[in-house]
Amino acid sequence: MFDILVLGGGFAGLWSAAAATRLLRTHADLHPEAAGTTVALLTPLPDLTLRPRLYQADPAGFRVPLDRVLGPVGVRRIAATATAVDTGRRRVTAVAADGSRTEVGYRRLVLATGSAVVRPELPGAPLLHDIDTLAAAVRLEDHLRALPQAPDGPGRWSAVVVGAGFTGLELATELVGRLRAKAAPCGAEGQVRVILVERAAAVGEGLGEAARPVIIRALDELGVERRLGVTVTGLDEHAVHLSDGSALPARTAVWTAGMRASALTERIPAPRDGLGRLAVDARLRVSGVEGSIYAAGDTAAAMAEDGHPVPQSCQHATPLGKVAGHNAAADLLGLPPVGFAPDPYSTCLDLGAAGAVATAGFGRTLRRGPDGFAKELKRAINETWISPPVDDPEELLRRADHRVSQRQSAPHPA
Repeated sequence: MFDILVLGGGFAGLWSAAAATRLLRTHADLHPEAAGTTVALLTPLPDLTLRPRLYQADPAGFRVPLDRVLGPVGVRRIAATATAVDTGRRRVTAVAADGSRTEVGYRRLVLATGSAVVRPELPGAPLLHDIDTLAAAVRLEDHLRALPQAPDGPGRWSAVVVGAGFTGLELATELVGRLRAKAAPCGAEGQVRVILVERAAAVGEGLGEAARPVIIRALDELGVERRLGVTVTGLDEHAVHLSDGSALPARTAVWTAGMRASALTERIPAPRDGLGRLAVDARLRVSGVEGSIYAAGDTAAAMAEDGHPVPQSCQHATPLGKVAGHNAAADLLGLPPVGFAPDPYSTCLDLGAAGAVATAGFGRTLRRGPDGFAKELKRAINETWISPPVDDPEELLRRADHRVSQRQSAPHPA
């Protein structure tokens, strides 16, 4: 039995565990029971994956050992996958890597098991790559590295990216440089093609009208082709087939369209939204469920500013985790909870060698600055802001305070 059990080792899970530990330590003098309160993180992976970076080359290094982040503050990591939650008995069923099953008890639970890309069921679907997990991104990298040894022919240096949303755009613009680097030793740099396939009539529909001209210019500069208003109907080892009857010769195809909350949310008897996320109140307690369950990150249908639901993003996973962990610990100690109040929403879209574009608010107003501002901002986000401190318990607990934003956690150009 653990006093606070966090499910999931992503950004929301890590910061939930850290925030709970911080509050317990802060109130140890006034609440003696806090000193003996246990916090555990249940996740099958030993590392935090820096998921926002998986569109980049060499993704194998985009991870941080959880034991070097949470271990120094006393959070126990349980290496297993949660498969069921019994809210009445306050027990979680989990399966270890060797297939053994166990039950883990809790007094307060934080569900932070994230989301996953919704892969399609169509002919040739196993040939589709994605960059949803570290393992998937590494498989794509291995595939690209093998292209110079692949037989020559149509589509050898062509890649089709399905979905022209945030992830698809970042991957497509980055793939231009990654493919050219692989093709150059073969004298085939000029044969590189990257094609975006999007069922909508425009790219980046959710990124705002102001950003679209910047995105279009970047795609044109890089030579990224677009096939709009069509869907993929199937693929084979040499081509991707589209709903208009055409085929795109390509040896590489990556699916980026559609995300859904972890299936574990379906085991909680509570309302869910269209993305499978659990309904939560302003304190991130799951609505209509006894047993003090909180949700954070991509499993929580929380509200951001101006009545907008939070997007599934690292930007919101971190503060959601801090508030959920804080409130789980506050609940145990009889302390008042805090409400979720994130920083104002913003985006920063990487456009490969063509730069980047940053927007502010749900209205997607362009953020302007000196030349290269958006690219430097993106670099700061990827390389500094999102990474938790390693082997530094004092800094971890400082940053685990729900009042400390990512902007206050590290230097940045904004």
